[in-house]
Amino acid sequence: MTVYRDYTRARIGWFFGLTGLQLGLLAAAVLPVAWSISKQDWAAVGLSILLWGLLFGVVAVPVRGRSMTGWITSTVSLAAGTLAGWTRFRARATTGQARPQEQEQADLPGILASVVIHEGPPTGHSHRRVALIQNHSTRTWAVTASIVHPGLGMAEAEDREVYGQGLTELLDAAVRAELACEVIFMVRTVPEDGAERADWVRRHRTGNAPAQVTAINDDLHESLTAATVRTEQYVTVVVPESRLGKVAREYGGGVNGRARALYAAIAEVESHLRGGLGVSSVEWLTSPQLAHACRTGFAPGDRATIIDALAASQTDDDVCTDVPWEMAGPSGADAAVRHYSHDAWNSVSSTIKLPVKGAAMGALAPVLSAHQDGERRSFMVCYPLVPPGRADRQSANSEFGADLGQSLRVAARMKQRTKDVDESEKVRRLESKLARGNSLTIPYAVATVTVPKTVRAAEAGRRLDSSIRRAGFAPLRLDLAHDVAFASSVVPMGISLTRKAG
Repeated sequence: MTVYRDYTRARIGWFFGLTGLQLGLLAAAVLPVAWSISKQDWAAVGLSILLWGLLFGVVAVPVRGRSMTGWITSTVSLAAGTLAGWTRFRARATTGQARPQEQEQADLPGILASVVIHEGPPTGHSHRRVALIQNHSTRTWAVTASIVHPGLGMAEAEDREVYGQGLTELLDAAVRAELACEVIFMVRTVPEDGAERADWVRRHRTGNAPAQVTAINDDLHESLTAATVRTEQYVTVVVPESRLGKVAREYGGGVNGRARALYAAIAEVESHLRGGLGVSSVEWLTSPQLAHACRTGFAPGDRATIIDALAASQTDDDVCTDVPWEMAGPSGADAAVRHYSHDAWNSVSSTIKLPVKGAAMGALAPVLSAHQDGERRSFMVCYPLVPPGRADRQSANSEFGADLGQSLRVAARMKQRTKDVDESEKVRRLESKLARGNSLTIPYAVATVTVPKTVRAAEAGRRLDSSIRRAGFAPLRLDLAHDVAFASSVVPMGISLTRKAG
């Protein structure tokens, strides 16, 4: 079985693991110490050394994956947002302020508030109007597809290697096209509600069936429904406005021009999905379908009612099956420190650190295994695509930092740790691969568990972390940022943790 381990950090420390900015701050903080020593003011020397040590702890010492500066900034931001009421969301429909004439305007919380949904022009033989997701805060456009994949549980080692090569070809082609900036894969395991089978039984069961047979079928339906889950898979292609706007001019500009450019991009992505990745079905979501995916993301229990409405619409044309965008989000949501609360559900998210020893394709499967009735698991894997020019500069800087750090350790007669040697070798292998035409991507993954509010969120988060460790990865709870992590790993609308606003 192929094990993938040749990934590396974006940057390597120049001086004993410190970056250039950290080294500059600490070097500047030494000047007051030297000045006090020159004046022989020993009290000032002691105070300066104490302050320098405090600065070193804030700048250079990581705490649970973040620097102390990051923790302080995030804590102050969350506290200020809570006091100002920014972290509390209430849908306009719950306050009687819904505007029917603006039902296509999404009413979503937090980072999703700046998202606008456009319907693209008809395309394909079925003349589908694909939903275009415009995010004003990050200046990006995205398109989402629902896919069906046979899975990796029963796949042979050769098939998994083919899938891995197909993913590489997809990312390389996206980089060469110089349009997409991210490709996001998302998987949601939803507890089976039995809505489809209940509708089938209602339509096909006859009144003269033996009572014993009917009871056996009902018992089987109840037990199997509680023990099974439904898997939903999505892929999202994200394109920045800075690139899309230039290409859209060739198609006439405006929303239609951007839609035509996006259609050309997703057609190439679809060919790779159906080819090397072995995807059997690719369906680019329309606006109503995306609204369903968004609503069931915030409220997993609403899926059964939507299925019932779709079944009733087969015989009654007056039944409403669409979810208006003003009602596609939660009725209320609150961002807490340790979890994210939305409607009658709580969600806890953790990011997944890639292990040093490597990981096989399909190793994340245990993360999706639910351990309690009503529990929903989901994760996203994001592949940010680095342009070739920037990738070459990052590789050159990382290689220069590795060489400089190695030279300084040799000059100081310090023994090099195996970890430092391995990181340096990874940097050099990366430069070699880039020189041969491969593309650079820095993937990351986020997993989320969603449970009813009758279940303790802390216990659900602990089970999620345990599943991640059982899969061979290290979890890191995304405290103070569970709302953003939920939006990126559950709602398939192209939300990223690495892209900054503007």
